[in-house]
Amino acid sequence: MDLQLKDKVTVITGPAKGMGAAITLAFAAEGAKLALIGRDTKAIEPVAREAKDAGVDAIVVPCDLTKPDQCDKAADETRKAFGRIDILVNVAGGSGPVGKTGAETTPNEFDEIVTLNMNGCFHTMRSVVPTMIAQKYGKIVNVGGTFGMRGRAGRMAYSASKWGLRGITKSFALEIGQHNINVNCVAPGMVDGPRFRDKVCADMARRLNITLEEAMERHAADYALKRVTLDKDVANACLFLASDVSRQITGVDLPVDGGWAML
Repeated sequence: MDLQLKDKVTVITGPAKGMGAAITLAFAAEGAKLALIGRDTKAIEPVAREAKDAGVDAIVVPCDLTKPDQCDKAADETRKAFGRIDILVNVAGGSGPVGKTGAETTPNEFDEIVTLNMNGCFHTMRSVVPTMIAQKYGKIVNVGGTFGMRGRAGRMAYSASKWGLRGITKSFALEIGQHNINVNCVAPGMVDGPRFRDKVCADMARRLNITLEEAMERHAADYALKRVTLDKDVANACLFLASDVSRQITGVDLPVDGGWAML
């Protein structure tokens, strides 16, 4: 199926590695024009080069997502480069403290992850929405998490931030749907990669005195499909929600977790 994303101007946050890189290259494979934004531009450059090698236009824009003025500037630079903004994919985020109860979590730890995971998305959405309203077209995809749908012991701060992102997503969807703008949330489960292996599985292995491989197997056993999500699974969901194939879908949380959050 042709998702008709060729030449769609797509802003992606957190594109340097992991899910962000996979999502970026998935949009590049579809022929989208890319504005890749984040603080560490040196880390983003290799992904931008790979996108350009795939034959698409890509720019790298420095931006601290927690600073609203920098998000406004990133949106302005995207418009100057490409003339419009069709799609925003908010991938950037953090995991917060792992293995800490709510009582053990410090106020600073809580504020830090909420600011990154909620405020960052809010700021970029505010920055691109006026353009989308003016052109009567837009797709916004926020990458949340299933712990923002069911909660998780030992991940209170992260869970709170992703619950909040769901509220931001749904409210924006109601407010700007009349302008032909879809706003949705992709909620990955555990995604295989360095963060999952080195933080989440490592924490479980220490607590239960088991091997890293056994910890990974325990996580997979929680899911109906008995496998952990891959970066490409999340990327495919983002492509779907950013395309006109999903034109009548807005305000939803789409779990990409092998069957955990909704079962």
